[in-house]
Amino acid sequence: MTSAAATGRLGRVWSQLVGQESAVEILAAAAESATALVSGRTDDHGAMTHAWLFTGPPGSGRSVAARTFAAALQCLVDGGCGECQGCRTALAGTHADVKVVAPEGLSISVAEMRALVQAAARRPTTGHWQVVIIEDADRLTEGASNALLKAVEEPPDRTVFLLCAPSDHPDDVSVTIRSRCRLVNLRTPAPEPIADVLVERDGIDPERARWAASVCGGHVGRARRLATDEDARARREAVLRIPLGLRRADDVFRCADELIATAEADATAESKARDEAEQDALRTAMGSGGTGKGVAAAKRAADAAVRALEKRQKSRATRTQRDTLDLALVDLAGFYRDVLVQTSGASAALTHPDFAEQSAEAAREWGPVSALRRLEAVLACRDAIGWNVKPRIAVEAMLTTLREG
Repeated sequence: MTSAAATGRLGRVWSQLVGQESAVEILAAAAESATALVSGRTDDHGAMTHAWLFTGPPGSGRSVAARTFAAALQCLVDGGCGECQGCRTALAGTHADVKVVAPEGLSISVAEMRALVQAAARRPTTGHWQVVIIEDADRLTEGASNALLKAVEEPPDRTVFLLCAPSDHPDDVSVTIRSRCRLVNLRTPAPEPIADVLVERDGIDPERARWAASVCGGHVGRARRLATDEDARARREAVLRIPLGLRRADDVFRCADELIATAEADATAESKARDEAEQDALRTAMGSGGTGKGVAAAKRAADAAVRALEKRQKSRATRTQRDTLDLALVDLAGFYRDVLVQTSGASAALTHPDFAEQSAEAAREWGPVSALRRLEAVLACRDAIGWNVKPRIAVEAMLTTLREG
């Protein structure tokens, strides 16, 4: 049976997951067991459990899998029809009984997690289950992890926790939480199914879709953005010109300026309109601009709330900037990996096939040992930024190594 046929048999909602047939089978069976429990046909949980951990590389669709599973659990028809109100609102993030924690800053705080756990203890209001989705569960602070652990150890009836993390390693998810979750490991989708979904679901030109799928590194969202956003394509090309463009010492600082400026511009563009709208909405909700008694007190309360919001927005902008910079570093690492492939004469597919001539030229110029040192410098830069080293310092140190080899 083809994957398309299997998806149709299991329900249209599962078409959201690209190239994840084995995960779909597991989740669909769990949703079927959940439906039987809710309807009273059985008291055997079967394939259903109260806590799940979705792992996989960036772009594999961890949060998509969690949202899709939530939709199947809330489906009013057949465990994932994709068309009923339960499916549509769960996928859109507006279902009253599906709560999503997507950290906008660099971590998920204990206060945020305690509030979420308290809300998760309530009975479902409109749906079958109270579903809690925690994206980037690897960003939980120690206190937040402890608060979540208490809820996972003694789960409320009809509550399901869906955690998303890069891996089940203790550095990403604590051992105690991991031991209470069922693991669903997602793989990197192949280019063919990514191209198919871009054409069929997003209406993208087939040739452009195939190109985007071949250079996205298995990241479906990145493929869609490259296929539809000219600025994203230009930024990627600028990054991939860096390795052969580091000829003089001042090129190090010029390229560092460009990388940092691009990341800052992306963060500003993404945050500005959203920040202003959030502040205006908060002031209105707090009574700012009103008349009559209590106006002064309302204004003071509104101003204090806005200052707290601005602090969160600043943290969100910092994360956006780092995520944009990290994406550039991943592209650079892919280029040096291609150089190693070229020097070894291996038949492995290139990460950036449209830059094959450039990576071949670099392979002739550097050799494998020098290429490996450069790749290690990129990976070290990613680690340094992850440990809160100032991005400019980390990037300039990396670029110096890339130039000298």
